[in-house]
Order: sequence, then C-alpha cells, then structure tokens
Amino acid sequence: MRTLVLGGARSGKSAFGESLLDPRQPVRYAATARPVDTEMTERIRLHQSRRPPGWELVEIGADPAPAFADLPHGAQLLIDGLTLWLASAMENERPEKSFDGLIARMRRVPDLIVVSDEVGGGIIPDNPAARRFRDLAGELHQQVAVACDRVILVTAGLPMVLKGPPLEREPGW
Repeated sequence: MRTLVLGGARSGKSAFGESLLDPRQPVRYAATARPVDTEMTERIRLHQSRRPPGWELVEIGADPAPAFADLPHGAQLLIDGLTLWLASAMENERPEKSFDGLIARMRRVPDLIVVSDEVGGGIIPDNPAARRFRDLAGELHQQVAVACDRVILVTAGLPMVLKGPPLEREPGW
C-alpha cells in the first residue's frame, strides 16, 4: 500500500511512518536531510539511531531516482521527508516540473511510505521564498495524496487516517 504520512515538526510522523513497515520485509530508507549545521546533524543522528541495521540507506537530493533504482522485489520504500526533497528541488528554476516524475515513480512501488511536513497550517510567511515553499509543498502534498492509497495525519504522536483503510493495529512505537 502507498501511504503518505503528514505531520508538523516533532509530531511523531517519522517514527509513525517507520512503525508501518513490516519487519519481515526488506526496507530501503530514502533520506532527504542534509547535515548543513549542528542542529540538523543531531536530528539526522536521532533518526539513524531508531533504524534497524538491516535497512538499506539511500541519500537523495533534488533527483529522487536513486531511491527507486533497482529496488528489490518485495522491498518496502520509505522516503523521509518529502519537504526536504522539495527544498532541494527548489534549487532548480521550476521545481514543480519534478513532481510528475516523482509521482510516476511512486505509482510503480506497491509498498511505499512517504513522510512529509505539513507546513500550511501556520502563519503566513513574511517573505516570498517561504510563501513559495509553503505553496509548492501544499501542491505536492495534494498530488501525492491522490497517488497514495492511504493518507495519515500525525498530531501529538496520534495518527488520524484521512484517506483509505483504517489502521489494522496499534502502531508499535
């Protein structure tokens, strides 16, 4: 099943997305964060400490293709997170042109979890670049939600299914 997991900062969305994975199946973890400063390096370290050693790690920037390349049959793909991918894609002049390619790749992966920051629920940003990022994230989330079988919003560590089948079990996190 293709699942989009949305949530705000420190909402528990990444841990929740990880809890949806079947521990009996191989996992490819596509990480989009870059260690650009001490704080981000620590966030990355915390994410790494939760991951089992058997998960395959692929680090991606603006080009998502490495996450999908030669994915073993039956492997689960977890992309964390979509908004950081968007930030990398915004280094291109028209990042929205990348959306179609990403979504086409996503549709070919039957067992996919995409984690992303919901950024549109706060105050209106005070500068054009931040407003553009917020608007593009909203457009991207809408398109990914259409391509996914299930969409879950995580708030305060609690999941709420917005689209698709209910959760079959309590998350083990």
